[in-house]
Amino acid sequence: MTAEGRKRLQDRQAAQRVPGGQYDSVQNVAVGTRCIIQGAGPPMLPQGYNSNYQIVQGPGYVMILVEMISDVRIIPTDGRPHVPSAVRQYMGDSRGHWEGDTLVVETSNFNFRAGNANLRGVTDDFKLIERFKRTDENTLSYEFTVNDPATFAKPWTAQLPFAKINGPIFEMACHEGNYGLRNILSGARADEKKAAEAASKRSQQE
Repeated sequence: MTAEGRKRLQDRQAAQRVPGGQYDSVQNVAVGTRCIIQGAGPPMLPQGYNSNYQIVQGPGYVMILVEMISDVRIIPTDGRPHVPSAVRQYMGDSRGHWEGDTLVVETSNFNFRAGNANLRGVTDDFKLIERFKRTDENTLSYEFTVNDPATFAKPWTAQLPFAKINGPIFEMACHEGNYGLRNILSGARADEKKAAEAASKRSQQE
């Protein structure tokens, strides 16, 4: 990582450790906890659970359905340009093309300001190249390259195999069961009230 990248990552980690910081308001809570997006990437990395994807190829498009929070990526493969740089999205703006039997996807125009996971502190301007290649009937080779000069001294690449599963992708009813968010914020407010009462009591004793 560059010095700028290390400092940016340390600053973000420090902000998360501030008492009450990410629980001061619902807008500060990570978007995954708020059931907006989690685990969809890109890049598509294993999560604690629901790390399953359904990939569908059609004329001019590839669709990737993510089981976690039921997010969907629509990847045009018809040669259209990226959207304007001012348009920022949680999963970025993806464009794909074929190199032989390998699907190559370039993604840019990310938006990490909402608190979604941002891959070791990369900036919104980082570029991601993904390569999907079926190596046998039950295995998909997934490779991605990260290019962000503001964070890393040089591009780096990772690769992992995706194994075929038997069965459908299930709906994740995240919002319907998301009692945790309300309780997290309520607990933070209760902690603040308790601390204020203790401070007031100490002040009176003095």
